[in-house]
Amino acid sequence: MRVYRQKESFFRSMNMALLLTIMVSASAFCPANPALQAAAKVRTSLPRYLFLFIGDGMGPAQVKLSSTLLENGRTLAMTSFPVLGMATTHAADHLITDSGAASTALATGYKTTIGTISMAGNHLDTLKTIAEMAKAKGMRTGIVSSVGIDDATPACFYAHNPSRANLYDIATQMASSGFDYFGGGYSHGNFPENQAKTKVFKGDIINLMQSAHYLLARNSKELAAIKPGTRCWAYSDYDSKGALSFAMDRHESETSLAEFTREGIRLLNNPKGFFMMVEGGKIDWACHANDAAAAAHDVESFDKAIEEALAFYHRHPRETLIVVTADHECGGLSLGNAANGYETRFDLLRHQKISQQRFAEKVNRWKKRGTVTFPMALDSAKVYFGRGTVDAGDRNALQRAYQATMNSEAPGIKSNDTFSPAITTLLNNRAAIGWSSNAHTALPVQVFAIGRGAEAFMGYYDNTDIAKKIMQLARLKPPVK
Repeated sequence: MRVYRQKESFFRSMNMALLLTIMVSASAFCPANPALQAAAKVRTSLPRYLFLFIGDGMGPAQVKLSSTLLENGRTLAMTSFPVLGMATTHAADHLITDSGAASTALATGYKTTIGTISMAGNHLDTLKTIAEMAKAKGMRTGIVSSVGIDDATPACFYAHNPSRANLYDIATQMASSGFDYFGGGYSHGNFPENQAKTKVFKGDIINLMQSAHYLLARNSKELAAIKPGTRCWAYSDYDSKGALSFAMDRHESETSLAEFTREGIRLLNNPKGFFMMVEGGKIDWACHANDAAAAAHDVESFDKAIEEALAFYHRHPRETLIVVTADHECGGLSLGNAANGYETRFDLLRHQKISQQRFAEKVNRWKKRGTVTFPMALDSAKVYFGRGTVDAGDRNALQRAYQATMNSEAPGIKSNDTFSPAITTLLNNRAAIGWSSNAHTALPVQVFAIGRGAEAFMGYYDNTDIAKKIMQLARLKPPVK
């Protein structure tokens, strides 16, 4: 009997010990545990700081080419991101898209027709954008581009219009958007020739922006003086379409895309979070011209803007999401061509000192003066594109192109200059660069992601899904199906 009681006491003690162990263990997973509550909050918290980077015309080959030309063992920031996906880019009415339809998909999660700015293909229904949803949620919003701020890609995030060609009408919607920051290019729609095309003239865009309480920053110094929380439209020197210079042509006094991004982060940063779209628009322009060196430099410039967001991410890793993609590929760029076989000489592109467009401007001035001979022009080509660009076999072809350019009736850069494209074509061929087009293609584009919810961007999907994923992760109001 005594033995039985001793055993009973022993098992009772063991049961109590087991119960205490279970209770202690359970307490570690109980929501009342402060450490667990903090961990659960981290796991379920939303990204408050949203970055969407769009490399216009930037296909996988453009990314690889730019990465290959980097020196001193450097790599592109975007290619270091832990998540990689691929997205299709077709429009609602064409397999090959334009920036209007593609950026509408990225901004709204809906397909639309070519040339349409965040409206349905019927041109009657407006489509709410990620930026507008973020603004409605109390987040600050910023739109940055290296081309005109009313060009198709940036326009799709703040404006709604049946046609991307209605530049003035699009530009007026900056003032009514209530967005906090516009940076990069000037308003092409505010040029007199585009003001004249509108049916309803509402006044100069600068005056409209100032009336809507936007401060103007026309250079880096003025931009640095703007205080956070102040509405701002910042731009720098711009060309005949309101765009920034190509990266390889940029003067030190001109504000870079990276600087517009860095200052935008400073102005937008606040506890409620922000959404910022940044476009590298000149990549597309370089690819339309089949100017491989200029495209590579602008991809690198675009990537430097991404580095600014990445630096912010490292300070706020649990609250930041960065997504990098393209609206479409342009030019059908290939790294390798039939003439070179397995050999590549991409290093030859490093000898190119200015863009084809900037060289074409020189050619146009020569044409107006009428005093520059072909030998003089050839020497200039060797200075700006490298002495290895031209050999004796190319001389006759270049001379014919030069004479055709000088003898054409009306002076001009794009329509009459065959000399500048002939030089970049020679350089591309020598470097083993191929182009199948000077227009857009239907190739899928890469999607790079890092930060809170980045794993959602793995896989192969449509460009509309990029917008939908961001909406879902940030709990922005998604489009109604």
